Amino acid sequence: MKNQPIECTDLPATRPGTTRLRLRGPAQPGWRIPGARTAALLTLLAAATLLQGCGALRGLAGNGSAAEDGEDAEQAAAVQASEAPLSFTVEVRSANSGIASHLEKHMDIQRYTRFPDLRATEFNRLLADADTNARDLLAALGYFNPELTLRVEDAPADSAAPRRIVIEVEPGEQTTVAGHRIGFAEPMNSDPSAARQRQRVERGWSLKDDTPFTQSEWSSAKSAGLRVLQRDRYPTARIADSQATVDADANRATLRVDYDAGPPYRFGTVELQGVKRYDPEGIKNIARIPTGSDYSEEALLDAQQRLASSGYFDAAFLMLDTENSDPDNATVIAQLREAKYQKLVFGVGISTDAGLRLSVDHTHNKMWPLGWRAVNQIALDANTQALSTKWTAMPHASGWAWYTGASIERAEYGDYKANSLSLVGGRTKSVGHIDRSYYLQYDMSKTEGSDAPGSSSSLLANYAWTGRYFNNKTNPTSGYGLGAEVGAGFTLTPQREPFARARLRALRFWPLGQRNEMGRRSRLALRGEAGAIIAKDDVEVPVTLLFLTGGDTTVRGYSYESIGTRSQGGKLYGGRYMTVGSIEWQRPITLFGNATDWEHATFVDVGTVSDETSDVTLYTGVGTGIRWNSPVGPMQADVAYGIKKQQVRLHLRMGFNF
Repeated sequence: MKNQPIECTDLPATRPGTTRLRLRGPAQPGWRIPGARTAALLTLLAAATLLQGCGALRGLAGNGSAAEDGEDAEQAAAVQASEAPLSFTVEVRSANSGIASHLEKHMDIQRYTRFPDLRATEFNRLLADADTNARDLLAALGYFNPELTLRVEDAPADSAAPRRIVIEVEPGEQTTVAGHRIGFAEPMNSDPSAARQRQRVERGWSLKDDTPFTQSEWSSAKSAGLRVLQRDRYPTARIADSQATVDADANRATLRVDYDAGPPYRFGTVELQGVKRYDPEGIKNIARIPTGSDYSEEALLDAQQRLASSGYFDAAFLMLDTENSDPDNATVIAQLREAKYQKLVFGVGISTDAGLRLSVDHTHNKMWPLGWRAVNQIALDANTQALSTKWTAMPHASGWAWYTGASIERAEYGDYKANSLSLVGGRTKSVGHIDRSYYLQYDMSKTEGSDAPGSSSSLLANYAWTGRYFNNKTNPTSGYGLGAEVGAGFTLTPQREPFARARLRALRFWPLGQRNEMGRRSRLALRGEAGAIIAKDDVEVPVTLLFLTGGDTTVRGYSYESIGTRSQGGKLYGGRYMTVGSIEWQRPITLFGNATDWEHATFVDVGTVSDETSDVTLYTGVGTGIRWNSPVGPMQADVAYGIKKQQVRLHLRMGFNF
């Protein structure tokens, strides 16, 4: 008799977060059901058994002490079983090594390999269950017509177990997608403004026609479409119905999913919870929820990040009230835990360039007399001793905030020691992916030494813009960033002359190849930076505004800021023109066939600093390194060879910053 199609339907759940699976197919007496029909029938029986088990567990849950006693007994039995000798081992043989590895890892029978005093009847029952379990696992991978052979063999003399279960698997042809249909409920289905979002769901559907069908890919495809809806306009979207109909004879699957997006939501008023110390209106201006705009998960997370990083709060959590709000004016609830007025932080660090580093940071969130937030810092290392302060006001409704700051520093600039003073004041704004600021800056520096250039000062009007378009803020794998700083002004001493200064930077991640088991793939990281000072040849610009490069984040293989120009005495000094470029191949590391959080990198860095565009000396560094994708960002260790100086250097860095 010909196999009948199997319909797998995800039915509406009895409670949120659960689904039910229904298998359809005629069952007639006297059938000798091969392959796929056996899997379907046994799956149905297993589901019934599991439902009975769930009922029993609910009964136990009614008696708290009985449930706790049962858990203790299970834990004790698990410990005893883990210490018992092996009763048998399991070996899966298949021409497809991936399938063999998958079955060996996930088959239920592996839990009983150390079961003590295993009787013959129990062992035979395990063999029967193993056949069913293997077929279920293969069906989840899209193989509905496998050929399985189970047998028991005496284990080799050097084996720790007396016997071995051998499972030979011929998976057969993998089921592929014959067709799929994606439906949307009203009002979204006929809403012209939702057309682009519907198209994103359809374009992003991963189970295209003629691609292999697996249960995990089927679940992932449905969930990915749902996330597209929930991220923008439709936070209450859900899967109304879905069905995968599998024709086991033809090894083809027809898919259908229907989404109920619910009503579109718009941002309404912001409700602050936990604000006592600080100005509520100022806090709302920091969050900058776009009231009246369509709901966006990204906009909500950006607002939450701004509040969390503002320094006014120890914790910040934002959510949209979808239960008690009008969708056209949905309340945003901000649950906040305020930070204290003052905080003192002591820091100790070490770097390959400057050695031991000590710092003291003092923060006052409402400094007298302006009530602005002040961040004061003392930083000391072998090359630099600095004292700085920065005061920032609460932002206005437009998002712009006034700020001012000052710093006094004694540091090495090339082969010279220099004392410097910097004063700055202006306005800044951070919205979404873009940071902007315009400010007036005074710089004064004085170099020390017999052939030192001397002292100079300047006044610059500057504008800075940074755009970050990465897929992840702490550990990006794709996207790009752009930054620009431009300024124009005058030198004040030793002569008054006009000059201009500009600095540009860019970073691009370029994904390559296919994704691995953890969803990552190799990529190219392209980085570039350029700077220029436009002035007459005899104009003395403060040394703090000149360019030096080299080190962990610029040209690896060279020490920090060791690439520059040379003074008349042959000493290293900052230059007026700077260019840096880098290309890096980043590749995820797979260990014993399993994806890890580690990556390997190979790179080439090139940089130059000069006073004349016609007189350029290139400094090249090549090397390799490893990366660990930690929760707070990448930690990297690189070994680089500086070709110009013929030296090897170790470079350590933590976190991502652009």
